[in-house]
Amino acid sequence: MRCSQYYPVIMTDDVEGTAEFYRQHFKFQNSFDSDWYVHLQSTEDEKVNIAILQGDHETVPLEARGRISGLLLNFEVEDVDSIYQEAEKNGLPILLKLKDEAFGQRHFITQDPNGVLIDVIKPIPPSPEFLAQYAPEALPA
Repeated sequence: MRCSQYYPVIMTDDVEGTAEFYRQHFKFQNSFDSDWYVHLQSTEDEKVNIAILQGDHETVPLEARGRISGLLLNFEVEDVDSIYQEAEKNGLPILLKLKDEAFGQRHFITQDPNGVLIDVIKPIPPSPEFLAQYAPEALPA
């Protein structure tokens, strides 16, 4: 399968509120906007997309309708410290404070209005213990 684009779709009962959250706090803009579906694209990288879908919309199979459960979105960034400061300033819930991880990440975790976890990450060099677990081409910078 050759995929031309890949992006997560968040099912929610508040399409506009969820879209506004990502526009306001994570620099997305609308590329498609309806009352039941909004497709968002990063203002900083056109390859980064996310969509918001009314969870009970008729296009969702009946057995799958409802709210999301168990999703974590990862955003890799260059300056996690400034994004953390901005998140705190804007009153976003901080579920995991900014910290360095031995496995090669400096990150924090917040969440959107639906409870979707958002892990904002800057890759950092891993500890020697974790270094051996990486494929050579996948080493964090």
